[in-house]
Amino acid sequence: MDASRGRPWIRAALLAGLAYVLIGRIFAVPATHVRAWRWAAWLASGVVFATHIGYEHFKPRSSPRLTASHAAAAVALGALGLAVAGMIHTLSAGSPLRPAWLLALVVWPAITGLPAFLVALAAGALLARLWPGRDAA
Repeated sequence: MDASRGRPWIRAALLAGLAYVLIGRIFAVPATHVRAWRWAAWLASGVVFATHIGYEHFKPRSSPRLTASHAAAAVALGALGLAVAGMIHTLSAGSPLRPAWLLALVVWPAITGLPAFLVALAAGALLARLWPGRDAA
């Protein structure tokens, strides 16, 4: 890899992580039809996840393992961002910061990142089988 390419996966992971945080915050605002908004947030997050996996496979042509680790990093960053946003919301509402919020900073990224890695690994392997890279042709 030449130095001019840099690390495009970091930019993509940060962008996807930011998208997850924005989706989590924006879709949590409506007070009516909460279940529908929750499903819409899941759908929007799924689109971001699938787009990120597709980007990793087709643009930098990452291996399934790299695709999975990059997608999982983005999901974990999004979960961390949502945990931080929740802490800030709690503090701005005048409530004291409970130890559970500090635990959330570790637990939320872990419980979202691991399943995301496994799903992205399977999706990356499927993409590699269906659309092999230039070298495999």
